[in-house]
Amino acid sequence: MAEQYRIALDAMGGDHGLSVVVPAALEALKQYDDIALILVGDETQIQSLLAQHLAVAGNRLRIHHASQVVQMDEAPAVALKNKKDSSMRVAINLVKANEADAAVSAGNTGALMATARFVLKTLPGIDRPAICTILPSIKGHTHMLDLGANVDSEAEHLYQFALMGSELTKAIDDNPNPRVGLLNIGQEAIKGNEQVKAANALLQGSPLNYIGYVEGDDIYLGDVDVVVCDGFVGNVALKTSEGLAKMVSSHLKQEFTANLFRRFAALVALPVLKSFRRKFDPRRYNGASFLGLQGIVVKSHGGADSIAYANAIGMARTEIIKQVPQRIHKQLEHLHAQRIKA
Repeated sequence: MAEQYRIALDAMGGDHGLSVVVPAALEALKQYDDIALILVGDETQIQSLLAQHLAVAGNRLRIHHASQVVQMDEAPAVALKNKKDSSMRVAINLVKANEADAAVSAGNTGALMATARFVLKTLPGIDRPAICTILPSIKGHTHMLDLGANVDSEAEHLYQFALMGSELTKAIDDNPNPRVGLLNIGQEAIKGNEQVKAANALLQGSPLNYIGYVEGDDIYLGDVDVVVCDGFVGNVALKTSEGLAKMVSSHLKQEFTANLFRRFAALVALPVLKSFRRKFDPRRYNGASFLGLQGIVVKSHGGADSIAYANAIGMARTEIIKQVPQRIHKQLEHLHAQRIKA
């Protein structure tokens, strides 16, 4: 029998909870015949929804009961202290106990990061985990981190983010030498704050394929594979990009429905519009990696639909197959040995 990759799903987390996670799980099982999923949450509710979808638990779809739910607006410290039997915490516990190879959640990002860090711990040599996601670009896509896990990163942290992002990109994209750029307000050496300048010096002396400073527009131009930044900056950049995409989509819809002639023009342009929408559909890129942990945790967007959530499950599967934490750990050991020699 072929190996099955076990993925625990926080079935109660996110804006839509079970109504998204259950159909996403069923779709993922159809897409990937080498995964087994564990739905973590209220067993009665999960069984009821499975029945509505004419599905039952079995060898590849197991239910693990959890009595609590972490709310989307709940403080991370409160969730960590008071929700020890939450679907989120139990899913991560399954990874810690080696009963699952990865966990996926659409729940509260802060609580998920705090819980994952507390339960799984960081890899030796990593001070802080980072959130990394894939963004579309002109020439394919770009990996960007950190996107909000750390809002006061030091230069050494940015160096660690670069290393983790590079290893993830090598694994996910089969790219042996990803180009790494440091997000800054300009490409000139004199620009940037002291934190960024210090990180630049560290990266210049690293074995990474570091190409120097990049600016905000470079994220989408396709000339860099990994964009590194502080979590505060990264989250602002990400949310700005999401807002811009929604604005463009809204304006296109308004313009193409303004009158009868434009409606006809929209019909003529429909194949192009569908292709454009498919290429830049955010659901394709759903699934942010929590890098730097001693285990795999993937964060789905809180408002994701079943298609997007299934893609997050697919990302977790890929990280298991590619052994991303192990790769990062191995690279850290190699760099540590080099520093000792130096």
